Amino acid sequence: MIHNEPKRRLPQWLKRPLPAGDNFNNTSSTISQLGIETICTNANCPNKGECWSRGTATVLILGNICTRNCKFCSVANGKPLPPDKTEPQRIAELVKQLKIKYLVITSVTRDDLPDGGASQFRDVINTVRQLVSPANTLAGSVKFELLVPDFCRKASPSGINCQQKALEILSDALPFVFGHNIETVPRLYKIARSGADFQASLKLLEMAKKLLPDTPTKSSIMLGLGETDDEIEQVLKDLRNVNCDRLAIGQYLKPSKQSLEVVEYIRPEKFDYWAGRAKQLGFDWVMSSPFTRSSYYAET
Repeated sequence: MIHNEPKRRLPQWLKRPLPAGDNFNNTSSTISQLGIETICTNANCPNKGECWSRGTATVLILGNICTRNCKFCSVANGKPLPPDKTEPQRIAELVKQLKIKYLVITSVTRDDLPDGGASQFRDVINTVRQLVSPANTLAGSVKFELLVPDFCRKASPSGINCQQKALEILSDALPFVFGHNIETVPRLYKIARSGADFQASLKLLEMAKKLLPDTPTKSSIMLGLGETDDEIEQVLKDLRNVNCDRLAIGQYLKPSKQSLEVVEYIRPEKFDYWAGRAKQLGFDWVMSSPFTRSSYYAET
């Protein structure tokens, strides 16, 4: 089993200085004062120092307790609290104080909610647009990228597929980039992403493109969990077959003691190879490097 393999020494290209500086401290203080969760902290992201020093962060909505327990992730698992109605206003205040022009919004998976949390994504976007006043020079310049769960619950009583229902709710908050991460190759789902389904994730991306044709779609895959080159190639082709536009490829790094061990540290030049291959396949935005994450320089 992957999680029983010995820990590998971190290569030099994956070492980073500790975060510091006035911008980092200001971002950290503002996030704390407003009581906002970030994926940066909850997932122990290695880019936290760099991103917070740039005055940006990826907000984590709907709490910090996930209804699933993926072994690649360090976000806590359990019974989450009901959605916080003050969250959209607090995030809008964060946008104003940090002068954020590109806001990435993600969430824990909320299988307990009828809409999977789609309405909270919608409300955050619309509240930010409403409260960042047109008189402000930032008005109209705030762009949004969503990194959503799979919204994969049983069909609703009305017979509408839950993924379709979630997308219909989100359509009230256009425009935005629609992101949903494949995470890894299908063979490793039982190990790394139990409770999820590769085909269901592909279906969500495909449905998003069909229902929201002018919306760019985006996905991400981690390397270093034991996948083969042939499996990576097939995932990229699968994503293009559902007209996924954007792709992020990064190195899996063990975020907690309970998480899966790293099987392999992929060299930077291999990430360069996959960047080139992804562009050949037709992705129009590609970021591929050891430190790439879904929201890393997403605004570029």
